[in-house]
Amino acid sequence: MICFPNAKINLGLNVVSKRTDGYHNIETVFYPIPVKDALEIVNAEKLSFTQTGIQVDAPMEKNLVIKALNLLKTQYEIPPLEIHLLKAIPFGAGLGGGSADAAFMLKLLNDFCKLDIHADELEKIAASIGADCPFFIRNTPVFATGTGNIFEPVELSLKGYHFCLIKPDVAVSTPEAYSLVTPKVPAISLKDIINKPVSEWKNLMVNDFEKSVFSKHPVIGRIKETLYQAGAIYASMSGSGSSVFGLFEAPTQFKEQFTDCFVWEGQLP
Repeated sequence: MICFPNAKINLGLNVVSKRTDGYHNIETVFYPIPVKDALEIVNAEKLSFTQTGIQVDAPMEKNLVIKALNLLKTQYEIPPLEIHLLKAIPFGAGLGGGSADAAFMLKLLNDFCKLDIHADELEKIAASIGADCPFFIRNTPVFATGTGNIFEPVELSLKGYHFCLIKPDVAVSTPEAYSLVTPKVPAISLKDIINKPVSEWKNLMVNDFEKSVFSKHPVIGRIKETLYQAGAIYASMSGSGSSVFGLFEAPTQFKEQFTDCFVWEGQLP
């Protein structure tokens, strides 16, 4: 059985306040995008795991797919499996690729083993893996608060927009990104902004990480400028970086311009 875990982008990101546990309260909108990995499981005599595509420098037991498997094994009978992950979503990009793999593994096992676990319970299990992991269980747009772990469904469709995602060969430290931001309550909530025309987002929707990340990694800021110069209706860094996306009314062609970057271009479903 095979599935195709997809990435997500952050539409806006406001760092609202510092928490007593050392983390931060944020508000953001998670939106699924069709940049996908492939994850397959088949019955086997003993557990095996192979990973191809973009190489992830981590041992098998550290992979979130295996973590998801082991979590279900504590509560359910899971047979030995041969697992293959084809990695195409770049990591360290603010796209939630690892969380998507884990969440889709939970759903895949639920179907493959006929466990009949309700989506609410799958979300609880996913929450123990990562803050954004439960998002991929239902995989629909949400307004996220708390540490990015409290979800409220929103009515939002970007269907038909041409989408470009560019990820340079740059790593952004999320803890460092947070340390350089001064938390504040936004003047306008993202819940209100996303109800406005996309053409108005440029002047209203912000990612609080951009200022500090762009100053440390100017190449990321230049990519955003390039997207706007090419006619993007809206462009932003996703999460704490380092990927940047743009929404366009017409198809884009950036692959030849950014040959040293990961580039995905297509129309949003």
